[in-house]
Amino acid sequence: MLSIFKKIKFRNHYTVLASILCLIYLSLSFTTTKKNTTYTDHYNDLLENFYVSMNDLKNEITAGNISNQSVILEIKKRIYICRYILKSLDFWWRYYEPIAYKKINGPLLVEWENEVFEKHEKPYKREGFGLSLALMYLEEKNITKDSLLHLIEPAIKTIDVFSSDSIIQQLETPSSFFFCNRLFLLNLAAIYTTGIECPEDEWILAELSIMLRSVESIYKNYQLQFTGILLTKEYLDLFHEMSLFVQNKVRQNYKYVSPLSGMIQSNDTTSLFDHFTWIQKYVNPLYKMNQTLIFNNHLVSLSYIDYSMNSKNPSIFDKSLYHAQNTQGIFIRVKDSTAIHEMIKLGKLLFYDPILSENNKRSCVSCHKPTQYFTDTSVSTSLEYDGITRLTRNTPTLINSEFNHLILLDGKHITLQDQLQDVITNPKELGMKRDEIVAKVMSCPDYKKAFKSFLKYTPTEQKITPEHIVSVISMYVSTLSQYEAPFDQMMNGTQPVNDEVQAGFNLFMGKAKCGTCHFVPLFNGVKPPYTNSEFEVLGVPSDTTYHMISSDEGRFVINPAYETKHAFRTGSIRNSSFTKPYMHNGVFNTMDEVIEFYNAGGGNGKGLIIENQTLSSDSLKLTVLEKKQLITFIQSLDEMVPNQFPPMNLPKSKNKLLNNRKIGGEY
Repeated sequence: MLSIFKKIKFRNHYTVLASILCLIYLSLSFTTTKKNTTYTDHYNDLLENFYVSMNDLKNEITAGNISNQSVILEIKKRIYICRYILKSLDFWWRYYEPIAYKKINGPLLVEWENEVFEKHEKPYKREGFGLSLALMYLEEKNITKDSLLHLIEPAIKTIDVFSSDSIIQQLETPSSFFFCNRLFLLNLAAIYTTGIECPEDEWILAELSIMLRSVESIYKNYQLQFTGILLTKEYLDLFHEMSLFVQNKVRQNYKYVSPLSGMIQSNDTTSLFDHFTWIQKYVNPLYKMNQTLIFNNHLVSLSYIDYSMNSKNPSIFDKSLYHAQNTQGIFIRVKDSTAIHEMIKLGKLLFYDPILSENNKRSCVSCHKPTQYFTDTSVSTSLEYDGITRLTRNTPTLINSEFNHLILLDGKHITLQDQLQDVITNPKELGMKRDEIVAKVMSCPDYKKAFKSFLKYTPTEQKITPEHIVSVISMYVSTLSQYEAPFDQMMNGTQPVNDEVQAGFNLFMGKAKCGTCHFVPLFNGVKPPYTNSEFEVLGVPSDTTYHMISSDEGRFVINPAYETKHAFRTGSIRNSSFTKPYMHNGVFNTMDEVIEFYNAGGGNGKGLIIENQTLSSDSLKLTVLEKKQLITFIQSLDEMVPNQFPPMNLPKSKNKLLNNRKIGGEY
């Protein structure tokens, strides 16, 4: 979930002790390296520097009177020194031990999401520690030394994890360098410039500049230690150019007020940072070069967090970037393109066939209308099975559904196949009994013949099961998610850049804070390394009068906890022009309403009281022009999905009572 520190604005700039010392310290430490210093030694030196700095911070807290403002400023200075050194280690630590990393710089006081989610383990309560939370705490009233140390001491203990033999062994294996680098580049595109992990927006570019210079040192030392697979001169030159791009922005945005006070004052904010050029000109080409080295040298990642990534992917803005779902289900091992084509055809037929409903009058198309981007734009929520009552949630589009690790707005399912079976057997949706599904479908000779021919691909399942049926449907659904949008083409250089789109994207990633929840490139809640789905508490109202929050408790129903109440999975904003109404309950009918909701600060900003809201309640203060530019960008994410034509006929059944069913159902 989005860090709650987005609600907190620091009330003062830091003096020379909190600014110049940090910048000078880091510039001296990380822009120069000892001659012939090896890659592994460089890592160990940085690790030792961080350990010493963290203990210095602890000693400052222990010895100081934290009711004294000058002591607080000294503590803040030391926290920022630690943060800057941490930025030099970020390259490795997020890849090697991401959960341990969060103990050193956790974004939340309590977190339920984990790196691999329910695919491998159930979510569990994880208490946050570290530097960002310590800075947040220092802004509160009546702070205590014990509480501050509680945030710092576990972080210090965690450092030992990163000096273990297993980490050092990976450092000395060249292949791990390129996977660390891949994650680093993806984070450059998705999170490092958005402020999601920086307590104060004015420090984003300064920290980013330091990080880039430190990574240049990492690159140099890697090239010294290893002689096999090396970064190319083209890569290193472009990376250096990217580093200068940020350094120039830092010079433009910051100035020293005086050598005596040394205060760094912001001339401008990071909302003016050109995120579009940053990604298109630098990050994405660098990512492609790194991927080429991984693929050409047959490198294999050993990290558990890398299971979603595709080493053949050529661009961040290509749908092959990561895999969240096994869309082939029980037919996962099928490679024969002809067989796959036939399965998809069969899946499409079943998608339109009301034979999957108890009354033979409802189908997948009843709610997911192909002419409406596979949602239902005509109503806030679709009809239930009884044809009278309305479902409690808006119908989500099926387009790009395969790029979510958890399915449904509350994350109830981990596979598309489970979700499909749930819909078919749900008494409020298609109302079928599981033990009747196969018999009804097999009553049609055409279906029976097709599925029997596919049994050779499932040697451990020699009888047709519901899993066979839902698997071909999920294969069909996956074909809807492979199309690109104009924005993708702009990023990949196959379409001219639209100035208004560029301006809107920069707002999206900067001032409007959208990029802190909707991550590049799918603009959903899945962030690098694309292994989990995030949930947010926005304070969505029951109606536009804002008299009360929606009664739907969302994620809480699946995983009851204070933090999950009214939380919903962050969906993709792709194709938003065609997928109204918006939010889990379809409360908003226009994109203008949605933007105004966020601009006001969500439910809390609109006057509701939601104590666990993760969206900042501060107004974004967007201008009329900025709102227009945001919408222009969002429209550039509308994908070019071709028209879907329904089948001409449905298979006949031996049960004559089933032969009056209509294509797509009746309601």
